[in-house]
Amino acid sequence: MNSTVLVVGAGIAGLTLAAALHRRGHTPVVVERAPGPRPGGQALDVRGPALDVLDRLGLLAGARAARTRMRGMSMHDAAGTELWRSTEMTYSAGMLDSADIEVPRDDLTTLLHDLVRDDVEIVFGDTPVAIAPDGEVTFAGGTRRTFDLVVGADGLRSAVRRLVFGADEEFVRHLGAQVAVFGADNFLELADWQTWTQDEAGTWCAYPVHGNARLRITVGVPTSADERREPDQWRAHLSERLAHLAGDTPRVLEAMRAAPDFYSAAMAQVVMDRWHDGRVVLLGDAAHCPSPLSGQGTSLALVGAHVLAEEFDRDPAHAPAAYEARMRPFVAVNQALATENPGQGASPESLERAKNAFSLTA
Repeated sequence: MNSTVLVVGAGIAGLTLAAALHRRGHTPVVVERAPGPRPGGQALDVRGPALDVLDRLGLLAGARAARTRMRGMSMHDAAGTELWRSTEMTYSAGMLDSADIEVPRDDLTTLLHDLVRDDVEIVFGDTPVAIAPDGEVTFAGGTRRTFDLVVGADGLRSAVRRLVFGADEEFVRHLGAQVAVFGADNFLELADWQTWTQDEAGTWCAYPVHGNARLRITVGVPTSADERREPDQWRAHLSERLAHLAGDTPRVLEAMRAAPDFYSAAMAQVVMDRWHDGRVVLLGDAAHCPSPLSGQGTSLALVGAHVLAEEFDRDPAHAPAAYEARMRPFVAVNQALATENPGQGASPESLERAKNAFSLTA
């Protein structure tokens, strides 16, 4: 039976769900509040069963071609002095001899967008402002449409979650840091190498993408609460907090102030007792953001989208509950990665167990 599904959010979770639903004969409609595909973003890890999801969509070869190819990383102190280096792992991607891949966010999103754009209705520049129990959705642009299922795949600050489940403060758990991500030309001349500079007051990391032509840079500072600032205010705040760091830091901060794709967000998790209510269900970070500290947000989004599409095709009326029952154990073990060793990250053994704690065929 063909059903109509509203997918709010054209990120990894939303586009993957749209592709999986369309392949099963349903009619997804994707609505994204941004005016177009979002540029930039950090490199994303795809691990374990999430690789199988990409393979089933026919995108694994493209994702492998776009992956980062790090040779290792180095860590520097506040003076810019190298403390240590590794050719076995990087903080962002984990062990380098793994079958897992790390892909720039915009490259992975482009692969998914290209897969569905000719077959799926995608509306940019709009967002729901009201969702009725019968599936009728009122949009900011003034239109109203009714759907068999409404999926909130709209991230940490989900509008769907606020409309149906409650305010962000009820579900978002701050983890004590604020990060910003932006792109730049490879002014550091890094060649498949990741570099970090940090002390107790802040940190930055840079690594090359797109054949070493561009950099992705992440800047982070500790915060005691979830602070809200406009982008230019965050640029100024981060510049002030990191100005004491030496080495390449002045050039990094200059690039941050000029970056058009600057994006800032809190390190946080989403913790909810339930992810569905009637015809509404949450997916990916909107339901269970594990935070970048886990390195598993993208894999959870890919696997969750596959499971929700599979359950919806099997039994639309009971799909949200069935999807949630299957995903909760996988989410729990992966969210725990972010808090296992505060300030140090999860152990390789914990990550190996968590990333493989789900089977698409189980």
